[in-house]
Amino acid sequence: MSEPVNSTEVKSPSYDLSKFQLKRILTNNSVRKSISLLGTFPDLGTDDAIVVFEKNAYRESDVATASSEESPKKPSYFTADLKVDTEFINNIYGSFQVVPTRNLCSVKSTVIYPATEKHIEKYSVSQKYLIRETPDLYQRITLPYLTSSQFSLEWVYNILEHKQETERIVYEDKDPKTGFILLPDLKWDGRNVETLYLLGIVHKRDIKSLRDLNGSHLDLLRNVRQASKDAISKLYGINPNQLRMYFHYQPSFYHLHVHINPVRNDAPGIWCEKSHMLDTVINNLELMPDYYQRATLPFVLYEGNKLLDLYEQELPIRALTKASDDKELPDTDSLGVAPPEGFSDEEPEDRQCKRIKLGSPETKEAESAVQACA
Repeated sequence: MSEPVNSTEVKSPSYDLSKFQLKRILTNNSVRKSISLLGTFPDLGTDDAIVVFEKNAYRESDVATASSEESPKKPSYFTADLKVDTEFINNIYGSFQVVPTRNLCSVKSTVIYPATEKHIEKYSVSQKYLIRETPDLYQRITLPYLTSSQFSLEWVYNILEHKQETERIVYEDKDPKTGFILLPDLKWDGRNVETLYLLGIVHKRDIKSLRDLNGSHLDLLRNVRQASKDAISKLYGINPNQLRMYFHYQPSFYHLHVHINPVRNDAPGIWCEKSHMLDTVINNLELMPDYYQRATLPFVLYEGNKLLDLYEQELPIRALTKASDDKELPDTDSLGVAPPEGFSDEEPEDRQCKRIKLGSPETKEAESAVQACA
């Protein structure tokens, strides 16, 4: 049963970004035009803080041009206020450095304070490893770890209980079993529909991730899918067939939530080893109600993650066996079985001749063998 809703609002902290003291840069992503910084706010204490700066995406109104009768109603690059420095002009090509008006120079910033080691790990550049999590490994390694060290869910419950971010809620179904709240993700500026990014956070509090889903949750998942499509179509005018709806595994926080963005938006976290389409999840549960209690689920861990160290105790995650430069690859595997031949229409004799030629032999005996194959 869902907990009673308490509408008492929680006072939000305030941050003076001008007082941020940098310790080090965690990531500098030139593709996404974002940078993540680790530091402190001395006026607030000694706890670590993470500040993320990200260039805003362009909007169509940003490039509006004035007609002969009137000026653009909104700030635009193509106005007399645009400062232009010419780098070079060569035939049909020109390169310029331009500084638009202040209204078009804003940068989106996200602050995490106090930042835990898990937050620092999440925003840092590091090696990545693919884990193939069986149901047994989930029960023995992953579940105990996430139970003891997951991010606090207080901010999620503040949203569900209307204590925080009530003005950001774009849709809500209050049903305790199939209901959810739809609101902008921190990655979205809330203005540019081209980069729309919403989260659907379910009201039920006993579903941590995909692993907990079963056939009894189908009504919830179907409602999230259809109600989100209807709300987004009405509010933002986006065709439901242009929406990408998916779960992350592993998720960044362990309370079931759905990521929603347009398929034309190259959003972070959509790669195949991270995301699971909502449609596919529903279909899997329709075919097999306990699918996610049986499936092997791949996910990525970063170097420095304690969960990676726990997996390393059982599996050779980081280890890489290298063949010596002066030794040939073995003809049999560790069980003494010869490796299977790749598919080919060639006869065994033809394949053996190709092996001899590709080996670039230098001895006279080998040269004779090559001539015999010719």
